[in-house]
Parts: sequence; C-alpha cells; structure tokens
Amino acid sequence: MKIGNSTSDFILLGLFNYTEAHLFLFVMVLTIAFSSLVGNALMILLIHQDVHLHTPMYFLLSQLSLMDMMLISTIVPKMAADYLSGKKSISPAGCGLQIFFFLTLAGGECFLLAAMSYDRYVAVCHPLRYPILMSWQLCLRMTMGSWFLGAADGLMQAAATLSFPFCDAHEINHFFCEAPTLVRLACADTFVFEYVMYICCVLMLLVPFSLILISYSLILAVVLQMRSREARKKAFATCSSHLTVVGLFYGAAIFIYLRPKSYTSANHDKVVSAFYTIFTPVLNPIIYSLRNSEVKGALRKCMSQCATINHE
Repeated sequence: MKIGNSTSDFILLGLFNYTEAHLFLFVMVLTIAFSSLVGNALMILLIHQDVHLHTPMYFLLSQLSLMDMMLISTIVPKMAADYLSGKKSISPAGCGLQIFFFLTLAGGECFLLAAMSYDRYVAVCHPLRYPILMSWQLCLRMTMGSWFLGAADGLMQAAATLSFPFCDAHEINHFFCEAPTLVRLACADTFVFEYVMYICCVLMLLVPFSLILISYSLILAVVLQMRSREARKKAFATCSSHLTVVGLFYGAAIFIYLRPKSYTSANHDKVVSAFYTIFTPVLNPIIYSLRNSEVKGALRKCMSQCATINHE
C-alpha cells in the first residue's frame, strides 16, 4: 500500500448502519447519553448545594461525575452528527484531540476510582482517624494527581499516534478516534510504540485496580467482624455500589487495551468501547443516588426548595 497524505482526513465508519433496527439503537444511545449528562449534572449540583455533602467522599464523587459528563461530550456529539449528516470525516487534529480528551478522562477516572476506594477504606476501617488520614489536602492532591496523570497519558499517546505516516486507507472502523484502532492504519513499524502503550495501560489500569482490590479486601475483613447488622448493611451498600462501577469500567477497559492482539475484533471493540464510554457513565448517578440515603435526602431537600420558590 502507498503512504497517503498524512494531513488528509480520517473516515469514522461509525457504530450504526442506516437500518430501522440501528436507528432505534441510535435513538436509545442518545437517550442514555442525555440521561447521563442530566444525572451527573444533578449529582454535581446536589453535592455543591448541600453542606452535608461537603466531604472528601462526595467531592471525589463530583469529580467522577464531571469526568463522565466530559467523556460523553467528547464522544457522543461527534458520533451523532456523523450519523445524522452522513459526513463521517475527522481531521488529524480533531482525531488527536479526541484521543487526548478520551485518555485524559478515562485515565483520570482510573486513578480517581482508586482514590475513592482509599476513602472508603479509611471510612470503614479507621473511622475515628478519618479527618487525619483523609484530609482535604490529601483529597485535593489525589484529585489533581488523577487529572494530571490522565492528561500526561493522553498527551503522550495522542502525539505519538499522529506522528506515524498513514496508508491510503484512512477508514477507521470505530465511532471515535481511539489510539489502538488508529495505530493499525499506520504504514510504519509500530512495535516500540505498542509496547510502550501496553506498559502505560498496565500502569493506568492494573495498578489502580490492584489498589482497589486490596482496599476492598481489607474493608470486607472489617465489615464481616462488625456486630451491628445495620452497620454491616450500610457498609455493604456503599461498597457494593462502588465495586459495581469499578467492575464495569475496568472490565471493559482491560478488554480493549490489555488483551492479546490475536483476539482483536473491530465489531467487538466498538461495542465494548460504547459500553464504558456511553453506558457506564449513566450508571454512576443511578447507583450512588438510589443506594445512598444522604444523596436522596439532598435531592428531596432540593426539590422542596424548588417547589417553595415556584409557589412564591
């Protein structure tokens, strides 16, 4: 194959075809994405408005909601515009920005979920020392560290991916620019980059995931020793909701970035990528709101305040 012009646009083949079944799925995805934006925005609003939620745990949760909102906004509007207009091209600069923002947010979320697991470990295992072990200063450092590490990974992978010359076939069998998919189009030896990318993914995925598993193993050991049935129930409710989010997010991400190349399938990649970029973000506000009495109380308080204002 000949090497094409490196400045020419890429073509995103998308997630859906123009059939009735796929049109229904497209509308469903848009509905889920909109619900995710509304749900996560509501979580941020409640946490900001209610002073009872001004704790490190809820601050981390607000950052998770912010990342999910930005992740949806990075992927879905472009995908929807391409499907509706039929124009599926994206410039190299646009592709690079998608890779950068996607990896910044997804990578940042990996470390943020690890920070949230540490918060839960301290709250359950060392409740009396919580203000010291989980101070606001440490909380802010972990949050800034999550954003910084995600941005560093996104910048490195976006710059390295677009530095390769690409072949005449600029068609990307995906609905957004994702580094592993784009690298397959390169007309150059990408072994070193793929090896470095694999190491980065191990650090970004397996290290935080291991910390989360350790935290919850220690939490489980303490919870099982609790004499109060109500205390055990509350601890399990809080931790199981977090583990649900962690399992769904990390499971899909590990499938995409850490499985052997011989198992690569474009259709499977698109479905799994849609799962952790579109479907998982909508679960966070649902899980945390439905299984958290403090959030439900803040929501009722906010609704009663709105009703009072309307009556006036």
